Amino acid sequence: MAEAALPMRSPPLRPSAIWLAGALAAAALFAAVVMTRPPLAAPAELASTLESILLWHSHVPRSVTALICGAALGLAGLLLQRVLRNPIADASTLGVVSGAQLALTFATAFAPAAIVFSREGVALAGAIAAVALVLGLSWRRGLEPLTVVLSGMIVAMLAAALSATVILAKGEYMLSLFIWGAGSLSQQSWDSALSLGPRLLLGWLAAALLLRPLSLLSLDDATARSLGLALHATRIAVLGVAIWLAASVTVEVGVIGFVGLAAPALAREIGARTPRQLLLAAPAVGALLLSITDSAVQLLGSGFADFAPTGAATALFGGPLLLWLMHRVPPSPPAQAVDAMALTRRIARPSLWLAALALAIAAVAMLGLVLGRGPQGWGLATGDLLAELLPFRGPRLIAAGAAGALLGAAGCLMQRLTANPLAGPEVLGVSAGGGVGLTLALALLPFSPFSMLAGITGGSLAVLLLMLVLAGRPAIGWQRLLLAGIAMGALCMALVSIALAKGDLRAYVLLTWLSGSTNRAGEIEVWVGLAGCLVLLAPLFLATRWLDLMPLGEATSRSLGLGVERSRLILAAVAALATAVASLLIGPLSLIGLIAPHVARLAGFARSRDQLAASLLIGCGVMILADWLARLVAFPYQVPTGLFAALIGGPYLIWLLNRTGSRHA
Repeated sequence: MAEAALPMRSPPLRPSAIWLAGALAAAALFAAVVMTRPPLAAPAELASTLESILLWHSHVPRSVTALICGAALGLAGLLLQRVLRNPIADASTLGVVSGAQLALTFATAFAPAAIVFSREGVALAGAIAAVALVLGLSWRRGLEPLTVVLSGMIVAMLAAALSATVILAKGEYMLSLFIWGAGSLSQQSWDSALSLGPRLLLGWLAAALLLRPLSLLSLDDATARSLGLALHATRIAVLGVAIWLAASVTVEVGVIGFVGLAAPALAREIGARTPRQLLLAAPAVGALLLSITDSAVQLLGSGFADFAPTGAATALFGGPLLLWLMHRVPPSPPAQAVDAMALTRRIARPSLWLAALALAIAAVAMLGLVLGRGPQGWGLATGDLLAELLPFRGPRLIAAGAAGALLGAAGCLMQRLTANPLAGPEVLGVSAGGGVGLTLALALLPFSPFSMLAGITGGSLAVLLLMLVLAGRPAIGWQRLLLAGIAMGALCMALVSIALAKGDLRAYVLLTWLSGSTNRAGEIEVWVGLAGCLVLLAPLFLATRWLDLMPLGEATSRSLGLGVERSRLILAAVAALATAVASLLIGPLSLIGLIAPHVARLAGFARSRDQLAASLLIGCGVMILADWLARLVAFPYQVPTGLFAALIGGPYLIWLLNRTGSRHA
């Protein structure tokens, strides 16, 4: 009787049942897409003919293209994960698709003949260059999984900033870049399917021929070599196949993110274990996944409009998937963060150096006001000419400087709160969270600078609080925390990309925010920036004891009388508000929140008070310099200040990632 009272457990689903359910779901959704298309406004006989043409030349080719693209990306992701022994490797996380996109953008702008000669060759060259850079940056640390992925995401962010900068410098409308980059599978013929199908078949056959080497790649290098594996040649061959497949998909349909990450992971969850099983299962899962996603996107649309490109929709599950896969990555030794936060030297008489830094910033600001380029070339603006230019140059310099100061202070707070030298509002996804808040504010609230600021603040604070919760978990490590930030950033930017692809007024406002342009800075932006600095930054110098104790850990801080929860919440709110005001002025991509506090620490500003002051001054100075240079490098066009600052901060972040910590056995 006792045994009868026990709850009955349902038997686990068999893999065959899961495959059947996935195939039926894909078929049912495709049928729903075809059946729910609105009837054509035409005579009955003509409407029937047109509907038949749409079915066989649009709907069916699109479905077949989705299956082929998903299979190709699933296979590429499997090969990348196998060759790098990295469960979170993928064409998206390694910068493959971003490198291809950047190469196509450069060729379109400066060498259109290369596009005519071989569009796929251009994309492949960009993808190979991006992967080579990622692997080169990670080589000295033994291709550690998180180091590879972090380097890849940084390279991808740099490539996106460069692409946008090139488009704006050539005077094109930037929204088209974001729409193409969102990855649309809309088809008007069988061309894409006929182009990608043979490539998928060749890629799969190449992978099948490399089946034994793929099996040996799961072993350590010494064992693989002892069994006769030519390690470097095998890695190059497998990487070549994976990059070629991913670049081919990018050329045809744009950026489809995270399918290559999800497909092998889900194939393993279903039960595929051996390389032979994975070689069959990963492409099949990728095909079903992209087909189901694309059909769902079409069902959510209206009429024939594709309001949410499929690539942006697939990126929605990329962030949660990265968070889910975090536990599969070995944690970093806790000592790395402590070592990286340690000072190499202490500066003598910091007050004098801070004063000198302030004078240098004033000199750069003055130079930005008077020196520039015009139709006649370089020139100094004085007298009446300066008076005429001051209403244009002055507000943007002030707005940029205020935003830099706010980001520098926010980054200092985040690094102190998490004891993480690589923390920053941009890297931890806080700025991207502000984009989601801005999107919601534009949809739900009346349009005004204050509603925009409220939305960005709410989104930034939500993401920052989540990062602080994750940072408090034992043994999470600074690399896992950064991975969580990248995951949140990917999820938030996917939501923003969906709003961008609609092409309405909200998309234009989001586009302006994303670019970080200060071209239209006026009195409102100046007063918002100055008020933010006064209200948010000045009181921080009264809380320097909190900043001194936070990096010591929660237990030590409590023993010294610090109310950890209250102080952490207050400092997090200030950091989120500072990030929101700065993001409103210069967008989410500047990376100043990372580099300013780290440069201050490297310079030797030891005490929290000095580091905070140096961080905001360095952030202010770098943004003023970036704004000035952004007006000069592509004259008569003006590169958005936020994007230009990202081009400065990205290389620094790559260098910092390789410098921080050391590899532990």
